[in-house]
Amino acid sequence: MKIEGKEFRTIWFDEEKKVVKIIDQTKLPHQFIIKDLKTVKDAINAIKTMEVRGAPLIGGTAVYGMVLAILENNDLEFIKKSSEELIQSRPTAINLQWAVHRMNNKLSMINNNDLFDVALKEAKEICDEDVKFCENIGLNGLKIIEEIYNKKKDTVNILTHCNAGWLATINWGTATSPIYHAHKKRIPVHVWVDETRPRNQGANLTSYELNEEEIPNTIIADNTGGILMQRRKVDMCIVGTDRTLSTGDVCNKIGTYLKALAAHDNNVPFYVALPSSTIDWNIKDYKDIPIEERNAEELSHIEGKDGEGNVKKILIYPNRSKAMNLAFDVTPAKYVTGLITEKGICEASTKGLKDLFNK
Repeated sequence: MKIEGKEFRTIWFDEEKKVVKIIDQTKLPHQFIIKDLKTVKDAINAIKTMEVRGAPLIGGTAVYGMVLAILENNDLEFIKKSSEELIQSRPTAINLQWAVHRMNNKLSMINNNDLFDVALKEAKEICDEDVKFCENIGLNGLKIIEEIYNKKKDTVNILTHCNAGWLATINWGTATSPIYHAHKKRIPVHVWVDETRPRNQGANLTSYELNEEEIPNTIIADNTGGILMQRRKVDMCIVGTDRTLSTGDVCNKIGTYLKALAAHDNNVPFYVALPSSTIDWNIKDYKDIPIEERNAEELSHIEGKDGEGNVKKILIYPNRSKAMNLAFDVTPAKYVTGLITEKGICEASTKGLKDLFNK
């Protein structure tokens, strides 16, 4: 997608310099900085500090991290240790494990001298595959938006939470992909963008990328969605997911569950957009999903521009106050209208997913 009129992906490999290039998302929206990752430690740090974030993108970063590990040392023990550290860098998003395991399987029978070439090819294929998957998610989700527009004959108002946009993937995004496709077809859409505390990923990232594509959007406080639904100002909700169980239960950014409850109470369709790499076919009970708890400073401090244009971080809580910063929650399948995948749309259930993916 575009930034200042120029096409970008969120991650790519510089063949000449032998480095991985990323958009440093901790600097957005106030600064656009392309950062070099030179070592596997750089890749791990980028994932941990959320310079890259979003389930598909951290999967892509992990496999490029393995490429960097091979460049440093193609000893199999070093590669194994590096892959374990990559998996541990963020525990909730299943794409991370999926991507690393896929890369390890690819490399398991390869001669050491060929490891780099094979790993780089596989990393590129994983990222290209994600782009295609997300494009297809958009085309499938477009049908829902078209149906609403054909009935309403007016702007379709869509509420989304956090950033499941192209900045969270390699390109297109998951939740935003249907919106981008609708916009390209000249269907009038407007997006209610949840601010998404504590890191403000909706305000800082989703609104930013929608603005770059000239799609009308309005940032709202996280607790505003319910009253907008009551007032019939939301036609549908689309969110992403960091891990969806084969039961249809959806783990996503903290606050998603409350949006689903409000949507259910007001008969607003609530869709979840995801590539198949986000499906966890093994865990059956959502209580077994590891929920990441991040540094409380993400809550107690906030970053923004002062009157002179300087980016600063300031404390907004009383000095002695404690904070708890759970990064994700789980929305039970019964509150999800449907799952929008690259294969099509299905109900959020074991049967729905198994039928769609022939499991």
